[in-house]
Amino acid sequence: MDIRVRYAPSPTGLQHIGGVRTALFNYLFARAQGGSFIIRLEDTDRSRFAQEYVQNLFDTLNWLGISWDEGPDKGGAFAPYVQSERFELYRKHALELVSKGGAYYCFCDEERLSAMRKAQDDSKTGVTGYDRHCRSLSEDQTKAYLAEGRPYVIRLKIPLDEVTSFTDKLLGPIEWKNSDVNPDPVLLKSDGFPTYHLANVVDDHYMKISHVMRAQEWIPSTPLHVIMYNAFGWEHPEYCHLPMVMGQDGHKLSKRHGDTSVNEFRDSGYLPDALLNYVGMLGASYQDGRDIYSLKDMEGLFSIDKLNKAPAVFDYKKLEWFNGQYIRQRADAELVQLILPFASHANLFGPAQAEPDAAQLDLLLKSMTLIKERISFIKDAPPIAAYLFSDPVMPAAQEFIPKKLEQARTRELLSLVSEILPDLISLPEEEAEALIRSKAEAWGAKMGDVMMPLRVALTGSKVSPPLLGSLRLLGLETARRRVGMALAVLRT
Repeated sequence: MDIRVRYAPSPTGLQHIGGVRTALFNYLFARAQGGSFIIRLEDTDRSRFAQEYVQNLFDTLNWLGISWDEGPDKGGAFAPYVQSERFELYRKHALELVSKGGAYYCFCDEERLSAMRKAQDDSKTGVTGYDRHCRSLSEDQTKAYLAEGRPYVIRLKIPLDEVTSFTDKLLGPIEWKNSDVNPDPVLLKSDGFPTYHLANVVDDHYMKISHVMRAQEWIPSTPLHVIMYNAFGWEHPEYCHLPMVMGQDGHKLSKRHGDTSVNEFRDSGYLPDALLNYVGMLGASYQDGRDIYSLKDMEGLFSIDKLNKAPAVFDYKKLEWFNGQYIRQRADAELVQLILPFASHANLFGPAQAEPDAAQLDLLLKSMTLIKERISFIKDAPPIAAYLFSDPVMPAAQEFIPKKLEQARTRELLSLVSEILPDLISLPEEEAEALIRSKAEAWGAKMGDVMMPLRVALTGSKVSPPLLGSLRLLGLETARRRVGMALAVLRT
């Protein structure tokens, strides 16, 4: 069997994590099996369709590194890959299904349908859906209505008894009572547009889709699709309904859990490798005791038997950890290029200065050794590194003063340490640290009582990247100026 899978989103919104996970699992299955991964646009919902969402789909997959073999932009043997360009095919097959006795014309107008729904509501029986009024129309009646030019839809005939069954590759055998299937759903609307169900089945058949991998929320639609395949006399594809992605509260991931678009993850400074790695493990496990997988790794390891039946929980803290790991794997020069847009936006290089000059670029590159271990997001880098590019605002005097120390003593220690700044800059780090330790002892002070005021003076904060490394990057002139500013604060 040729393995052919597809990701077929409706371009009515931005790409979110759930859709990306579906696309990724289809892609990984195709690559692992030596098959084809297809992109198809299911754009029959024209009221919410927007071209920007189509572009967002392509941009998102390209950013993540998920490539496709056939699609609207690439073509292929089964083009076009856009449903709105295949309407004649759907109409032809809807009419074919009528001729085979698997579907029928329905002439019920909106007035009758509204009255039907109201009667169902009033009855309090819980019965919903179409009442199959036109299913019993005689052939002569149908022909007469068509000759009159009455508007119509075409509805699928759902069998009135028995069950519809299929075997899910992950969940095993599934049976569905036909009485629980949506009664005689519309396949072709009165305006000639197909519904999702008709277009989906026809496209999957003609594009020779071998496996349909989609979220478990689609399970109720699968019996309807199997019934349609049977009515056409076609063999349906293998089904694999993927585990749901849930929020921390156990409900389906949604915007109330912070289910943001991939654009927002990107704009927040997540790396595509980290997002792929984490999403690729939502509902799947590959090797015990291992967390870090490249896309290439997952392509070689993925298989349906490594999927979990239970829902996966989306954990932003875990994703943050992944992102930090991938940041630390990046080469310094590559990391700088990723940081530059965020640095420019934060005015790191000066007001209205989008690009750094040569000295600033060199400083940013050198700062990577100091900040790389301290950031979980690319956007965190500019505020952490800001003290290297401009003098920080000196905080109030109490911010400089260690616990159990007085302001005068703090000022004295900062003045003393300012005298050894040249040595701290020139000596290797271990020797510089030993020097401060010995001087602190000679001054009758703790190491922290000396380091804290100096840190605040140089960086404007009690928490910063490594102090001695910062001191070397700042240089003697800048360091002395900032210590002087701090001493002025401590004199007040």
